[in-house]
Amino acid sequence: MNDAVLTQTTNINPGLAAIGYGLGAIGPGIGVGLIFAAVINSTARQPEMRGKLQTIGYSTFVLSEVLALIGVVVYFIASNR
Repeated sequence: MNDAVLTQTTNINPGLAAIGYGLGAIGPGIGVGLIFAAVINSTARQPEMRGKLQTIGYSTFVLSEVLALIGVVVYFIASNR
């Protein structure tokens, strides 16, 4: 009877991985919002710097989104799929 209980284990790893990715995606989401809010504020203050500010904004956007993509990879590794 004890052996039957030990062989029936439940794998909760995919569920925990999904929760972890969901929490990990909050950071890049907030970061993207702050980046573009800063670009909009800076462009409103100095419209002649619009081109440089957009370049900086998009490059930092890419760096922030890489964190979310790494989170997707770690999710699939942790969930064994």
